[in-house]
Amino acid sequence: MSETPNSFSGNNLSGTGLVGRHDIYGPIHKGLRLAQAGLLTRIGSTDFEDAVATVALLDELKSNLDFFKAHLRHEEEVMHAAVEAKAPGTMARLEEQHDEHRYRFHELEQLIATIEATPARQRAPLGRALYLAFTNYMSEDFAHMREEETVMWPTLCALFTDEELQAQEGQIVSQLSPDEAIFSMRLMIPSMNRVERAIFLAKVKTGAPPQAFNAVIEFAARPTLSAEDFADLSDRLGLAA
Repeated sequence: MSETPNSFSGNNLSGTGLVGRHDIYGPIHKGLRLAQAGLLTRIGSTDFEDAVATVALLDELKSNLDFFKAHLRHEEEVMHAAVEAKAPGTMARLEEQHDEHRYRFHELEQLIATIEATPARQRAPLGRALYLAFTNYMSEDFAHMREEETVMWPTLCALFTDEELQAQEGQIVSQLSPDEAIFSMRLMIPSMNRVERAIFLAKVKTGAPPQAFNAVIEFAARPTLSAEDFADLSDRLGLAA
């Protein structure tokens, strides 16, 4: 390819110049956006004087924050390291953004701890503060993901072949525990359209042991898809009823 890192045409910035290249960001970023939008809605609609609802929300939020932190770490250890080895300094801006995310995670975790230690009748203002803090993080992360997709992805495609990008992705997947792998699939699978979902899971079916693929279907796809979407997926992949 003729492009050099950080110098791209408008087509590449919109993604149309890279049709057919391996999209290492697309599926996981769709999942992260789905998760964050859902969490923001739940935080906004939760009655923080309801102890049961608050515990359920905060437990879900903590699980997602753990996943978000791991996502940053995996990107840095695998993708960022590979880019820096070929083009030193290229990842500096994104790594600064990752550090900002970690600061936001700390803010959120401090708020969660404060809410947990506060009597239910006094939690409403803290719930509002949590909603605004999560909104702040989410807006920054959406902008960050867009930069990765419109600037960093073309950079990756200029530096690496699809096979190399797939190897990086495989290295990240290999670092996930079984629970983390299912967690990520529960985010990604419902965030895709039907064609994307079938193509993605067909690749999983080809590359994963049958037991692992069956776990993805039973513990990630089936619980997160509507009956209609799951039936469509079953037809496309030839799954048993």
